[in-house]
Amino acid sequence: MNKKAIIYDFDNTIYSVKSIGKELFTPLFDLIASTRQHEEGIEQIKKDLMGKPFQVVAEEHGFSEELIQQGTELLRNLTYKGEIQPSDDYGEIKHIPGDRYLVTTGFNDLQWSKIKRMGIEGDFEEIHVVDPDISNRTKKDVFADILQRKNYAVSEVLVVGDDPDSEIKAAKELGIDTALVDRENQQHSSNCTVKTTNFKDLREWLNGH
Repeated sequence: MNKKAIIYDFDNTIYSVKSIGKELFTPLFDLIASTRQHEEGIEQIKKDLMGKPFQVVAEEHGFSEELIQQGTELLRNLTYKGEIQPSDDYGEIKHIPGDRYLVTTGFNDLQWSKIKRMGIEGDFEEIHVVDPDISNRTKKDVFADILQRKNYAVSEVLVVGDDPDSEIKAAKELGIDTALVDRENQQHSSNCTVKTTNFKDLREWLNGH
């Protein structure tokens, strides 16, 4: 399957949030716990924060306006300064033909700090951080913009990510083929074009179609 462009998600696609999550989010976890409003659901909240934007988790778990404001202020100023590595199979994407794009949702400074600590900026034609804190722009908007600016046909693009409700859903709404990267094999195929557990299998699938 020849694709002119591959658009990759970042968190839990290029690397595992779990690898840095405890270190990164401890101040946020402590803030949520201090409210004593979510004692029963705190473990699920922690798990959700490893895979979803703060704003989504806040809505799903009914955070108070005060907690949302305090959490937003904390994350808005947060950057990651520790060690961070892409997944072991990351190198495979460099052998997949096509222009590479990185599109991620999160707080701008935090996402860029992780990308730079990983040293992967040069691997992509463009990197887009969708920050709900400062803009109503969505991943779907970014995908559509890339297609328009670069004059790609919908059939020439593949979106690769781990979240059926985020980048996979956005791409599908635009008619773009999708690859769901489910490293722990816990997701349903969810109408994606292909489901895989690693980039090596994705490369082989693309070569075989």
